[in-house]
Amino acid sequence: MASLEPSELSILLIEPSDTQRKIIINQLKKHDVTEVTSANNMENANQILSRHQFDLIISSLYLDDGTALDLLKKIRADEKLADTPFMLVSSENKRENLEEFKQSGVVAILPKPFTTDHLHAAINTTLDLLTSDEIELEHFDVHQIRVLLVDDSALARKFIKRVLNNLGLQKITEASDGSEAINLLQENMYDLVVTDFNMPEVDGRELTRFIREKSQQSHIPILMVTSEKNDTHLANIETDGVNALCDKPFEPEYVKQILYRLLEH
Repeated sequence: MASLEPSELSILLIEPSDTQRKIIINQLKKHDVTEVTSANNMENANQILSRHQFDLIISSLYLDDGTALDLLKKIRADEKLADTPFMLVSSENKRENLEEFKQSGVVAILPKPFTTDHLHAAINTTLDLLTSDEIELEHFDVHQIRVLLVDDSALARKFIKRVLNNLGLQKITEASDGSEAINLLQENMYDLVVTDFNMPEVDGRELTRFIREKSQQSHIPILMVTSEKNDTHLANIETDGVNALCDKPFEPEYVKQILYRLLEH
C-alpha cells in the first residue's frame, strides 16, 4: 500500500469551543492537514458521520451533550465507522478517566494545550495505522511469525492486531486473558507474545512468569503493552523477564523498532 501524506487526510474535529477549534485547525494546517470538518457536539458529529467517512476523528473529552467516550463507543459499535482512528484532546490527567480510551485503541491522547511534537507524533501514528509498512527481517519470514496476542479488551486486541498486520505479521492467535493464553501455550508453539499487563485472574506479569519458569517456550520474546505508570511495577515486570515495554496507546513506528530488535537479535 502506498504511503499517505498528511495533506491527504480527511479529519472530523469535534470541539465545543470556537477558540479551541480555531487553534487546533491552525495547528493541523502547520502539518499540511487542511481537509478538516468541524462539529461542536455529539449530535452534530453523528449527523456528519452518517453522511461522510473520515480518516481520523479528533474529539475533545467533554461535549455539551455527552463525552468523547460516549461518541467513541457509538463509533466502535457502527460497522462502517468501527475502524476509524480516534484521537482524544483533553486537559484531563486522571488515569482512571483516561483508561477506557487507552483500552479502546485510540491512536493518541493529546493534552490541552498540546505541542507541535505531540500533534506530529499523533498524525504519524494515524498515517502508520492507515498504511502497511512491513518489517524486513533477515532471519525470519515476517508472514510466518506466530504471534500470541493477549488482552482482555477486544477493542485493544483489534487495534494491536491491526498494527501488527500492517507490519506484516499475519499469523496472530488471540487470547482474552492470561489463563486462556497459558492453555494455548501448552498446546501450540509461538515466536512472539504480545500481552497486556492489567488483566483479571492471570495478569501479564503472572503470564510472563509462567512462560519463563513453567513453559516449554521459556525463551520466547515477550512484548508487554501497558498503560501502567507505576515505576516499581514496571521495574518488577522487567525483572520477571519481559523483553520490551510499550505504552497504551502506542505508536506503530515504535512498535516496529521494538519488534525488529526482539526478532533480529
